[in-house]
Amino acid sequence: METVSYSEWVPAGALVKSLMAMFSAIIVLTTFIILLQGKTSGEDSIGLLFSWGILAFILLLFWNYRGLRIEISGSRLSVDYGLFNKKSLSLKDITSCEKIKASLGRYLGVGVRYGFDGSLAYTTSFGDAVKVVPKKGRAFVFSSNNPDKICEILRSAIQQS
Repeated sequence: METVSYSEWVPAGALVKSLMAMFSAIIVLTTFIILLQGKTSGEDSIGLLFSWGILAFILLLFWNYRGLRIEISGSRLSVDYGLFNKKSLSLKDITSCEKIKASLGRYLGVGVRYGFDGSLAYTTSFGDAVKVVPKKGRAFVFSSNNPDKICEILRSAIQQS
């Protein structure tokens, strides 16, 4: 088993958490108001079930994309974002690394995105991120609380290879 030289958990940003809380509160308060009125028709019940189904689906998505895990171990950089989005690069295949901002203008949101520069991004907020350019394929960008430290480790690995 390879030793882990760096590990980080990057949670979803405050904007995403706030939107989830606001959406959930709207569904709960609307349900509460409708039930307080005392007269719920069949259409009201179907509407409530539908809205709670949507809320359950969105909460499941939020749980899945609540943050990303970054790990540099031995000769690999691995970034996992939810159950289905996993990216792993060999350190010897990386040509450059730089700190960038995962801006709204570049990626049009947070999550799994393609940038206008052709890069693939896993972003949790519009904050700091790391841009890694491999020898083959598209650039890869991911959110990080410590982009300078990650780039330092990666640059050191690039110089050794």
